[in-house]
Amino acid sequence: MSGQNDISDERAARYIEVQNSQEFADLRKKFRGFVFPMTGAFLAWYFLYVLLASYAIDFMATKIWGNITIGLVLGLAQFATTFAITMVYARWADRELDPAAAKLAEHMERGELR
Repeated sequence: MSGQNDISDERAARYIEVQNSQEFADLRKKFRGFVFPMTGAFLAWYFLYVLLASYAIDFMATKIWGNITIGLVLGLAQFATTFAITMVYARWADRELDPAAAKLAEHMERGELR
């Protein structure tokens, strides 16, 4: 039973070493540099829609074509924006985040953290 605890302690120490490494700090900074601004922009867009729906009722009810209103178009644009952000994030992560995370994992496995 003691051998299992030794392995667990060794693994915990390795994870703490990773968390304290410069590579991990750089990875976290890169992630936050993309996700926080994107989240802020999406929330601003979402709350703008909610405010328009609540206080600009006549504007949102303006018919564009047939029974299609500005409110309907903006509501559907919320869905489109969600999917677009997901696709942009997935491509960005594949290109920027995943290679850095894989490199960090490789360095962790080899015990080569700075």
